[in-house]
Amino acid sequence: QVQLVESGGGLVQPGGSLRLSCAASGFTFSSYAVSWYRLAPGKERELVAAITSNGGTNYADSVKGRFTISRDSAKNMVYLQMNSLKPEDTAVYYCFTNIPRRGAYWGQGTQVTVSS
Repeated sequence: QVQLVESGGGLVQPGGSLRLSCAASGFTFSSYAVSWYRLAPGKERELVAAITSNGGTNYADSVKGRFTISRDSAKNMVYLQMNSLKPEDTAVYYCFTNIPRRGAYWGQGTQVTVSS
């Protein structure tokens, strides 16, 4: 079955960095786009970054220039490198993929807290 497992969240000071990882299994990883979303208390779920099967990327305006999404198809991994973190980046970050004729899949989420 399809599984997405996030890791790498934690507490970091403003201006710091974190790298989130998403381990994928149960599908032909190299064939599908994968995205990172985040959900903060009192806010709507936000698409943070996405990467296509051939490596094309797009980002939310709020993270452009600070976050970088990448994938390693040999390891079935997607990463989100987050630099210059701000308190408003505090949220639970989720890995997501949509597989036609199978469904949409979410990971369990990883908490990122940016605070001094």
